[in-house]
Formats: sequence, C-alpha cells, structure tokens
Amino acid sequence: MPGKKRLFLFVCFYFILEIFLFPLTAAAVKEPDTTAEAVVLMDAGNGQVLYQKNMSRHMFPASTTKILTADVALEKGNLSDKVTVAREACLVDGSRIGLQEGEKLTLEDLLYALMMASANDAAESIAIHLSGSIEDFGDLMNVKAKSVGALDSNFNNPHGLTDPKHYTTAYDLALITRYAMQNPVFREIVGTRIKKISRPDADRSIGPPQEDLWNHNRLLSRYQGATGVKTGYTNESGQCLAAAAEKDGRELIAVLLNNQASTLYEDAGVLLDYGFDNFVSDLVVRDMEKVITIGVSRGVSKVDVYTGSSFYYNFQKGQKEQIKRSVELYNGIKAPLAAGQEVGHLVLTSGGQEVGKVKLFVKDPVKSLPEKSVIILIAGLLLTFAAREVYCVAKRRKRRLSRRYRN
Repeated sequence: MPGKKRLFLFVCFYFILEIFLFPLTAAAVKEPDTTAEAVVLMDAGNGQVLYQKNMSRHMFPASTTKILTADVALEKGNLSDKVTVAREACLVDGSRIGLQEGEKLTLEDLLYALMMASANDAAESIAIHLSGSIEDFGDLMNVKAKSVGALDSNFNNPHGLTDPKHYTTAYDLALITRYAMQNPVFREIVGTRIKKISRPDADRSIGPPQEDLWNHNRLLSRYQGATGVKTGYTNESGQCLAAAAEKDGRELIAVLLNNQASTLYEDAGVLLDYGFDNFVSDLVVRDMEKVITIGVSRGVSKVDVYTGSSFYYNFQKGQKEQIKRSVELYNGIKAPLAAGQEVGHLVLTSGGQEVGKVKLFVKDPVKSLPEKSVIILIAGLLLTFAAREVYCVAKRRKRRLSRRYRN
C-alpha cells in the first residue's frame, strides 16, 4: 500500500512538472466553415490575408461592383453635383428606386441610393454623369482597380449585372473594399442603416417617389462592430457580400462570393470571428525607426534612413513566426536630397514570402559637394591610384633586382 501511494504521488508530481516546466503545443485552430465558393478574410490595416478559399478564382461580383463605382464617383465628382437622370439609366434591369428621365438629384443622394438600396438606375446615372457613357466609366473603374492592386479583374458596367467580361476575384474585391473604406465619406454611407434622400424634381402624379432608403446589408444589425459594406446577387453570381467589422481597434474585411442565401450573414460572422478570436496584431516596425546610414553620391555627408510608417502583422495566437527585414534602396541616389525624400523600402518577409513593405526616407537634407570639391576629390583619387601603381611597379622591380643579385 505505501508503495502504491508513493507511485501515485510520483505520477502526480511528474504531471505537475510537465504543466509548469514544459511549453504547451498550440492546439490546431479550426478553419472557418462557409458555403461560399470563394472567400477572403483580410486585415484592413495592412492587407494581410488571414484566411482564403479560391481567392484567385474569377467570379461574378454582382452588386458588390458598386463599391468600386462609389469609390470612383467620390474621387471624380463632388457630392453637391446635380446629376440629370438619363433615359438609359431609367431602363436598366434589376433593383431600382424608380428614377425618372430628366430628374435631378445630388451625387450624394445617388451614392446613398447606390450603396444602401443597391439602385442600378443610380449606378448608371452616376456613370453617365461622370464619363458620358457606361463604357467610358468602365475604363475609369479598371484604372482605379489596378491602381489599388486588383490586377485580376475586369469591370465593364457600374452595377454588376452579369456579363462574361465583368468579373473579379475575392482577393481583388477585398483590396478594392479595403481602399474604399479608407475614405470617411464612403464609410459614412455604407455604415448608414436608414436614410431619406431628396427628389424634388420627381413627377408625383405617377406615384410617390422612393425617398426612404434602408440598407440591404443586414450584417450592420446582426454583427456587433460591423461597419459596412455591400451585398450582391444575381442568378449567376449567387449571394455575395463584402463586409467589414471593427474590434479592439482592428478592422477586418470579409468577402464571400457565391454563398448560400440562408447562411450568408452567419457565414460572414463565422469568418470575422475566426479572425478576431485567433489572431493578434503586433507592432513589427515602428514609425520613424532608424534603419540604416548611407553614403550619398556627391553628398557632403552620410545620412540616416528612417521608416515612413509603422507596420503591424497578425500572428496566430500561440505561434509567433520570425519576420525578416531587408533594405531595398532606389538606384541612382545622389545629392542633393531634400528632407523627407523617399529613398527605398524596408521589405518584410516570413517563410520566404513577402508580407509587407514600409517606405524609407531621409529625415535630414543632404547638400551636394561644390563643383570644385568634386574635381579635387576626383583628382585626389586619381593621384592616389597613380601613386599606388608607381609604388607597386617600383616594388616589383626591386624584387627582380634582388633575385638577380642573389643568383
């Protein structure tokens, strides 16, 4: 009996030692289960992809297209612009608010109709007002998409009605959404649940015009911290959603394309929860951090190089991978340099893959050497080189004479 008691105490003591002295292996994190064909979960701050499924597959975006439409409109137009509704816009298929030919609305009210009520007639009115035609507005959309890194998409209409030549990827749509959400006016529009717009020119003899708008994005009321952005649906695209939410100062973007209708918002919530619950954001690079000191061609002095911004990276809880740094300086850096001039990038990699870039700049100006100083410097270098050559020749001659004397 005493032997069994001692054995029991020994086993208990062993397990206690294991718990306190040996690190626990992090449990495998269960990936989110959604019914979407293509999915991306992205950190809105640095663009890091936290989860993806078929993120590069070409998909029909349906009305999530309007995220890009609104972004182009906000950059090309003014909210107070008076937009005259063209006949073409009144004849468009799909969801509408019944705009009438010749009716005048502000661009701001049309943007609310576009993003809240998903109005295709508002989309075409905006496009024709800004570009003169749907085709030309499509060109603007593609230029903007490529400028934010969405390189595997093509847009040829402002509303997202199905067309074989109108497609995107979950990754590209996340990039477009991330960029748009940096605009405070866009954020205000897509985060609004109820809005009344003004339609003073509408012909009320044919019935009251639709002025009260309700946001189609039900995630705003179903998920705590939801900030936007846009739903979409056609028979060919299935249910689509680009969503954003904030928690503890961090914002995530979830894109779900061709999702089952019955689980769309539930799946979006699962995806966002996965990101917030399983990843922590750590500061990897500080703003104004000194990185390197460089010599500058034709400069009077060396100069310190600093980071132009901070950089945060999401690590899975319990697993902190190593982030490696490398400096890439632009070719042909020479004096004079202005204070704040960009000179390169700090490239961040993990596991051999690039995870981010931070711009590098010089904080202090670098003056050019005076022309006379440059000439003197070059002459000095030439003289030094010549003297060295003379010395080497003399030394070799002396060795030959010495060998001849010994022989």
